[in-house]
Amino acid sequence: MIVTKGNIKSAEEIKIMSDGGKKLGLILTEALKKVKPGISTFEIDCWIDEGIIKSGGQASFKQVRNYQFASCVGVNNEVVHSLPSKRKIIKEGDLLKIDLGMIWLGFNTDLSWTIEVGTKREEFFLAAGKEALNKAIREARNGNRVGHLSLAIEETIKKAGFSPVKVLTGHGIGRKLHEEPMIPGVLNGKIEDTPKLVPGMTLAIEVIYAQKSPEVVLETDGWTISTKDDKISALFEQTVAVTDNDPLILTPLESNRGYF
Repeated sequence: MIVTKGNIKSAEEIKIMSDGGKKLGLILTEALKKVKPGISTFEIDCWIDEGIIKSGGQASFKQVRNYQFASCVGVNNEVVHSLPSKRKIIKEGDLLKIDLGMIWLGFNTDLSWTIEVGTKREEFFLAAGKEALNKAIREARNGNRVGHLSLAIEETIKKAGFSPVKVLTGHGIGRKLHEEPMIPGVLNGKIEDTPKLVPGMTLAIEVIYAQKSPEVVLETDGWTISTKDDKISALFEQTVAVTDNDPLILTPLESNRGYF
């Protein structure tokens, strides 16, 4: 039986993560409300940085070596780790991805969301990611395994006609931004060979997928990962705690309250 013991948190530690996660969810909610064509991705990062500072937390991403921003803000074919830029101006119809993390009283939470700016042409594409995240969260239960989450993501995204990005994964989270276990968006091997979920585990569950090919490339800035075929991609992520009962979303957004 595979169990990632180092990831298990006490009730008090999960309460700290929940308090920090609620703050993080509010920061992203407020940022998303202000998004409109004509602003830069750097402006969005400034809103997030300011929100984290005002909340009394620290930007998790700024603790990553050689990374100077509070968030990753990407558009369209950019998948993850996109550098905010004053030169990158949001246009109507862009798919905007915001990924942010915060340290609150020594514990990290991590959150990502994708929206379409001003149009609804890709509503079905984004709905698939939200549904996959919802289904994966439902599987984050005592006695299940990481493979149940991976399978839920893979089946939902593929059924909608899109491609999970295989080389990028979700992860455990807590005192470190990235902890065990890794949570792939596809099932590799047998479910029973993947780590078992037990109460106290805290997970950053990520749905990372592309419109067509799942192949990605690293851009020349050394950070941004984009789709190899330049087609659109999306990212949805929540930090979740495994409990004795239902999964507990630690980073709620106004747009996704009412899971389950």
